Amino acid sequence: MSNNVRVRFAPSPTGPLHIGGVRTALFNYLFAKKHNGTFILRIEDTDQNRYVEGAEQYIVDALNWCNIPFDEGPGKNETFGPYRQSERKHLYKQYADDLIVSGHAYYAFDTAEELDVQRKESEAKGETFIYNWHNRQQLNNSISLSKEEVEKRLANGDEYVIRFKMLDLKNEGTHGTISTTDIVRGHVSFQKEVLDDKVLFKSDGMPTYHLANIVDDHLMEITHVIRGEEWLPSLPLHIALYQAFKWRTPEFAHLPLILKPTGKGKLSKRDGDKLGFPVFPLEWTDPKTNELSRGYKEDGYFPEAMINFLAFLGWNPGTEQEIFTLEELIKAFDLSKVNKSGARFDPDKIKWFNHHYMQEQHNVELAEIFKSQRSELSTIDPEYIALVIGLIKERATFVNDFWELSHYFFVTPTTYDEKASKKAFKEDTPELMKSLISVIESVSDFTVENLQTDIKGWITSNDIGFGKVMMPLRLSLVGALQGPDVFDIIFMIGKTETIKRIEKAQNNI
Repeated sequence: MSNNVRVRFAPSPTGPLHIGGVRTALFNYLFAKKHNGTFILRIEDTDQNRYVEGAEQYIVDALNWCNIPFDEGPGKNETFGPYRQSERKHLYKQYADDLIVSGHAYYAFDTAEELDVQRKESEAKGETFIYNWHNRQQLNNSISLSKEEVEKRLANGDEYVIRFKMLDLKNEGTHGTISTTDIVRGHVSFQKEVLDDKVLFKSDGMPTYHLANIVDDHLMEITHVIRGEEWLPSLPLHIALYQAFKWRTPEFAHLPLILKPTGKGKLSKRDGDKLGFPVFPLEWTDPKTNELSRGYKEDGYFPEAMINFLAFLGWNPGTEQEIFTLEELIKAFDLSKVNKSGARFDPDKIKWFNHHYMQEQHNVELAEIFKSQRSELSTIDPEYIALVIGLIKERATFVNDFWELSHYFFVTPTTYDEKASKKAFKEDTPELMKSLISVIESVSDFTVENLQTDIKGWITSNDIGFGKVMMPLRLSLVGALQGPDVFDIIFMIGKTETIKRIEKAQNNI
């Protein structure tokens, strides 16, 4: 592998970055870092009609949040800049003209109306209209027209597009093929005779994606093109363009689609809306409709969880290991281990990853996040909050689960679970609780261990069933029969608050 590996992630700023785009960016990033290469961000904004304000910054922010920032791109290490195609449009015309001169492209003067007539005639015959070798001689272009007529039309300023000559009948007959080895898919081959003569340069003076893409990849010295399988049909044109320019062709790797949770069809925003999960890394507000789309960050996911989850959508390390740090992913990543078939998106699996990374987070850092979410905690010592989190986070998947799991550490219960109350409070419970208060009051060195020893010792020596004491005690402290070890709760809320809660429960149940 060359030490000069250069890969690019080239999204269009037409809206928020879909989770599939993040996966493509991640695989490019991992490959670049694995080979000490460069990860480039290029903004492909030649279609200004679909440009959405704020989308480019969203892409940058998403990559940064995922901890896969680009090495080179807009505003950063601009060695091969500019990195927005709209700022490079002056470059493309000369390359389109070069293809005209070399005979690999031609002017097409067909109007939209003329092409529409051709399509309808083909449809009437039950055929699909394709503009290529079999009919270009009968259409309105510089192959069918005389040289003088072409020059006259150009001089008159007639509108035209530049089309690529996919099959040159003089040199190839009708048996030309384009073949290559895709890193993911192995040997792929395409028959030129069934391919159309794509437009490379539009009548509005802008290149199509295909020309701009190839020119930019060449000028930016891209060595590997790692992209989604939806670009596989464009591969023969892109290879043919490299050959026509006599440029070195990069290696290609076409990643499998990310499928709906059902495994059928490509994952879309609609699937997320329907099943209740985000399909974007960050929250996004559509500037035109003001519609808000959920993001993984705002929903409480950790970037480490998202990256670990996305890495397994289409890639498998070949081992049983599922939890990978970013550094471990870089070391293990291998494009040859990417699957050809689509990868099913499992919303529950990313929650599983998030739960794992929740346990890995420092409690003090989680406490700061938790405190910022709840006004009830504004005056509470962050160290106390961190201790509480240490007791309950094993049962949490998100930080916003904490309050439901821990509210009783911060506020006295005002209600008691009705079903639990009937189960826990019996006729002799008030007398037992009165005696328990005396035991708790007598604990001088107030530690979890001493509380456990004294209370359990009292229960045992008086031959009382543990459930007869522990259930009403827990219900008094929590308001329900849930939570961590009851002795931890007593220690955390303190002797005075514990006794107050037991007495309150006696009066209310």
